[in-house]
Amino acid sequence: MTPAASPENRTIVEFDDNRHLINVLGEYDANIALLETRLGVTVQPHGNKLILTGDAASRQIACVVLDRAYQWVSTGKELTTADFYGLIRHAREEQGAGVGGKPSVGGGIVQGQISTRRKTIKARTVAQSAYIKALERTDLVFGVGPAGTGKTYLAVAYAAYLWEKKKVEKIILSRPAVEAGERLGFLPGDLKDKVDPYLRPLYDALHDCLDKQTVEKEITNGTIEIAPLAFMRGRTLTNAAVILDEAQNTTTMQMKMFLTRLGEGSKMFVNGDPTQIDLPPGTKSGLDEALATLKDIRGIEAIRFVNSDIVRRDLVQRIVEAYDAKK
Repeated sequence: MTPAASPENRTIVEFDDNRHLINVLGEYDANIALLETRLGVTVQPHGNKLILTGDAASRQIACVVLDRAYQWVSTGKELTTADFYGLIRHAREEQGAGVGGKPSVGGGIVQGQISTRRKTIKARTVAQSAYIKALERTDLVFGVGPAGTGKTYLAVAYAAYLWEKKKVEKIILSRPAVEAGERLGFLPGDLKDKVDPYLRPLYDALHDCLDKQTVEKEITNGTIEIAPLAFMRGRTLTNAAVILDEAQNTTTMQMKMFLTRLGEGSKMFVNGDPTQIDLPPGTKSGLDEALATLKDIRGIEAIRFVNSDIVRRDLVQRIVEAYDAKK
């Protein structure tokens, strides 16, 4: 892909391979529509070229997005509309952060991705890239922020990657069984049947990264363990990728108990949203306490997500912002 400056606030972007360009543009040119609505540019296809019209900053971001999308499809990977939207968000955030005054073309593709046999997950925001990098380099990582920012999904995906590459022997996924206004005691079945609703997001993320048969087989033989937080007491978790989700619903003692389970060869990822605490009134969140207590401890990282990092869809971001505005 070769961008060339043109007069009248235009940039002409030329592509080497029309087959890849078709994939970049998306079905019915859906990705062109995204560029135009999100960046305020006009995009005119002309053979193997795109003519971009708009202000210089928006055209620069559009060029970054198109370059990364072209790299993406050139490797044979599918580029969905959601993926393309993620590239736009990522490039806009880099521009806003003023990294060297200019986004780095292609810079977020390799560093901000997790690849399993079933799927390659690419960062859709700068915060997601930072989180993935933290997962790679640090043994204890906190992911803190609103729902829909991808904290749990990325942590589970990275755990699946570690297991597939034999860097860990087990995957352990846990959540505190705190009732968010409902009562589960009346539900039929044994303890597993009662707590499964709490753990469903973890199952869903696992099935996205590993095939269903593998997940079911490894759960049966104990290689993948999904359990309430209470089941962690008294254990030492070695050679494992350990994830605690909904960590805002732990007490101080529960959080300390969980963090001190970390054994040799293990990595631990703790995710939560401090704005959605379901603990009894007057009970302090173990997540808040841990973030304050451990902020200066070497070997621990905390990545904070904000409303603009929500990747589900725009409406979810607006819902979160509306609730925040009432506080």
